[in-house]
Order: sequence, then structure tokens, then C-alpha cells
Amino acid sequence: MQKTRNNNPVNIIIAVTALCLAAAAFITAYYFLRPRGEEGAKTILVEVAAGAGAEVYKMDIHTDAAYLRQALEEAGLIGGDDTEFGFWVTTVNGYTADSGAQEWWALYKNGEFSMTGAGDTPIENGDKFQYILVVGYDNAGG
Repeated sequence: MQKTRNNNPVNIIIAVTALCLAAAAFITAYYFLRPRGEEGAKTILVEVAAGAGAEVYKMDIHTDAAYLRQALEEAGLIGGDDTEFGFWVTTVNGYTADSGAQEWWALYKNGEFSMTGAGDTPIENGDKFQYILVVGYDNAGG
């Protein structure tokens, strides 16, 4: 006699419940283990390069913000759009990237390409951030 897979409702409910519990565990772990910024007085350096050969703009920002977006918005340095994926920076230091020309702003923290956007990037005293205008969507990471 050949065995057949048993797809009764109890097995389906158990599988869905296990999937929901696993998802809840991952979300909880992310919430508690994600990088967090600390509020309190700090100074960060922000550099902006809007293209090859362009003069680099430098600005020291004194802030109590925990995350980069708040510090940069308070300084009037960035603008952008809230999307389903987070805050998308479109303008830095008055220069708006031209999406039609595949321009976008790459964010670096302490010399490394940031895997988080401005809204999710924690800041600490002495951090150095760079926004570099990149042309071409296949140039991720600058």
C-alpha cells in the first residue's frame, strides 16, 4: 500500500501557526537587536560630493538626534520622500538627483557604504557621513 500525504486541516493549522511564530520571533529579534542611536549631544561630520570633480562640501553638525535623518533635516541638508521602504533622499545640500538620468545619493558611514537609509542609521559622536551623487543604478555602493 502506498502512503499519501495527509493534508488534513489540523496539519495545515499547525504549519501556519509555526510559520506565524517564526515570523514573530524574527520581528522581535530585529526590534531588540537592530542598531540604535543614542540621544544626547554629539558632533558629526557630513561631506557631500555632487559629481566627479565637484568641490566637496563639509559641515559639522551638532545634534541631540539619535538617527541621521533627524540631524540632517534639522540642519536643512536633505530632502526626500517617505516611501514604503523608508525615507528616500532625493536632495542633498540643495542638489536634487535627476532620477531620469539615473542619479541617486549613496550614503557612507565612516568610510563604508551604508546598508541602511538616513532614517535607520544611528549616529554616535564623531561619526563621519558622506553623501556621494552616483550615476547609474547598477553602481550600487558607489
